[in-house]
Amino acid sequence: MKITKFIVILIAVSLLTSCAGKREINDLAIVLAVGIDKGEKQKFKVTVEVVRASDARGQTGSPAGNAGDPMWIASAEGDSIFEAIRNISTYSSRRVFWAHNYVIVVNEELAEKEGIKDIIDFFTRNPELRMRTWIVATPDKAGEVVSTQTGLEVIPGEALSKLFRYNPISAVSPRTQIRDVHTAYLSESSDPIMARVKLQERVVPNKADGGGGGGEKPPGGEEKGKGEPSIKQIEMSGTTVFKKDKMVGTLSKKETRGLLPFIENVGTAIIPLTCPGKEKEKITVEVKKNKVEVLPFIKDNAPFYKINLSLTTNVVEANCDFDIDDRKMIDEIERNLEKKYKGYIKSALEKGQKEYKADIFELGKTFENKYPEKWKSFRENWDEKYAAAKFDINVKAEVQSGVLLYTPTQPGSRGK
Repeated sequence: MKITKFIVILIAVSLLTSCAGKREINDLAIVLAVGIDKGEKQKFKVTVEVVRASDARGQTGSPAGNAGDPMWIASAEGDSIFEAIRNISTYSSRRVFWAHNYVIVVNEELAEKEGIKDIIDFFTRNPELRMRTWIVATPDKAGEVVSTQTGLEVIPGEALSKLFRYNPISAVSPRTQIRDVHTAYLSESSDPIMARVKLQERVVPNKADGGGGGGEKPPGGEEKGKGEPSIKQIEMSGTTVFKKDKMVGTLSKKETRGLLPFIENVGTAIIPLTCPGKEKEKITVEVKKNKVEVLPFIKDNAPFYKINLSLTTNVVEANCDFDIDDRKMIDEIERNLEKKYKGYIKSALEKGQKEYKADIFELGKTFENKYPEKWKSFRENWDEKYAAAKFDINVKAEVQSGVLLYTPTQPGSRGK
């Protein structure tokens, strides 16, 4: 018996230390970002951002003309995504490897005309790719987005990934992963969404302007005028909306703020308001906590939803006299905030329900959870039921504190 156990353990250890199927890192083209556009001659154009490990560490050794580049950009076309990727291998000296990919970038023209069914199928079927990979849509060329060095990071794919990490601070785009898009696509009621990003030209001040830029044109930048070199940077820019697999429209940053409480936990959001009694001056509040309650009912054989949103906020900046103990002022600030957030939600609902006819708020799922039997009769014509749904929106805001200041910020007074 002891000999048998010993043999079993020996076999197990040998399997664990086996080199079968090993992949040397020097044989792999490690993809950190992929962009998918409409091809010029074939259906898809796929662009991959591959890291040069030595150059990413600040070392040299890249081919002539590319010294110091931390990444290698390759692209190819094909009638399928897989064919396009295989066509990259005709001139890549390494095998394309997906396990470390940060983000998938989809061009909106492609998403509108061809749909994203093939994209969902390939990237969920690929065993190397993680289902938690970020996925975004862009009005720009996806290949340009994944090849543009932007922000503080050397690698564009890493920069995009970190935009999502800190995205809850601004709360202007959803945090979409390929698994979210896949789940919504397969749903009987919900429709997919993607975070929207775009390339934005920003002026880089030079040293003469006090910006410390040294007066030199930044890499990849363009001279906009004397002392005004510019560089393209990637920024979050709202939400791209789909009806099943076809793009049907977008939500602005403000409309996205009305959508986010329905689908994810919002970390913080900065809301500028008009100072009570002083229209030209602003007071800024930061949403610290929010909780949404969606209660479905049946009214006239159609869904009816009562939406309750509670907000806990702090005043983080006041350009007018602000005192946390001034109850009248606090009440007016809370009313203004409630009105503004109610407007965000109404605007997002009208866009999704009336204009795009896409259930991006997961209202069908909420209805099914409460009325599973009734859902059976609603399921087949949910688009019609969703279009006829009515809403009662209630927002309750609370200004909790003025952070470290409890009284107005005022200049000191001197006696005569």
